[in-house]
Amino acid sequence: MFAYILRRILLMIPTLFGIMVLNFIVIQFAPGGPIEQIIAQIQGTAVGATARIGGSGTGDTGSANASSTSASGGSDSSYRGAQGLDPAFIKELEVQFGFDKPAYERFYIMMKNYLVFDFGTSYFRDEKVINLVLEKLPVSISLGLWTTLLVYLISIPLGIAKAVRDGTRFDVWTSSLVIIGNAIPSFLFAVALIVLFAGGSYYDWFPLRGLTSENWDQLSLIGKVTDYLWHITLPVFAMVIGGFAALTQLTKNSFLDQISQQYVLTARAKGLSERRVLYGHVFRNAMLIVIAGFPSAFVSILFTGSLLIEVIFSLDGLGLLGFESAINRDYPVIFATVYVFSLLGLIMNLVGDITYTLVDPRIDFEAREA
Repeated sequence: MFAYILRRILLMIPTLFGIMVLNFIVIQFAPGGPIEQIIAQIQGTAVGATARIGGSGTGDTGSANASSTSASGGSDSSYRGAQGLDPAFIKELEVQFGFDKPAYERFYIMMKNYLVFDFGTSYFRDEKVINLVLEKLPVSISLGLWTTLLVYLISIPLGIAKAVRDGTRFDVWTSSLVIIGNAIPSFLFAVALIVLFAGGSYYDWFPLRGLTSENWDQLSLIGKVTDYLWHITLPVFAMVIGGFAALTQLTKNSFLDQISQQYVLTARAKGLSERRVLYGHVFRNAMLIVIAGFPSAFVSILFTGSLLIEVIFSLDGLGLLGFESAINRDYPVIFATVYVFSLLGLIMNLVGDITYTLVDPRIDFEAREA
């Protein structure tokens, strides 16, 4: 098993490299860029994801205004909206953002720094990217863990119950509820929860924004835990509603497939109770395919699933950070979030394979490869 884990870790290197290469190439061809963002700020036409961009961006805009007033004529710059700006100022921006170097050299420098988790400094926030990632990551991980945990705690028992009662009224009614839950987008359900329970139009039981209250530091330990759970209830509930449908059906179908196997008939013929057959024999085999989907489910919920929820409930997480950075063309933050999530996804896939062997020791990846 150790040799298999080592090979998988070594395989992560070219996989992660390929992901970064593809994203770097796509970004190069994407319209706009940090220099265009600065130019748009100068001309008052910038439209960012949020109004919180400051730091070096604000400073650059100030110097840009000073430099633009010294322009003596038109500019032959290829940057959109650069007409009328001093070419020397445009060149200064290129040096500042590193665009005076060819693309391959910028990619090499970036990857060399990423090996030691040096993600550079945000273009528009005047802060180290690693500090931004570490600051936002707990919020996204908190949402992802709670959502994934609740989805599995709901889907697995429900899927087993549906498989055992296949075709009954219980199966039909629960299938209807699952379909309805899957049909409602999580962000739309989040808006409905706000209207109903967060002071929208009916009840004011839960807070509208944030993960903790303003006086969180003054609360006792029990008070902090209660306050945290109070704030995270609606966001997690909104994400769980749309996330358990596919896993429920997967669990049901997996159990139905195993129940029809010959070893189940043999176990029943030996006089074993239905509970012993179901949880002593079927459960272990049926859970393999469910466990296999855990890493991808967690990463999906962590990144894509929580984005709109973070926006709606004003939760300052990593998904929101990546979205804002993409809109504002903050390349260091964009590539850092891609790198972190890609690395996390690869690690979680390896964890899923290791979990395979814990659930069923009969699985031997090294023997299969041989």
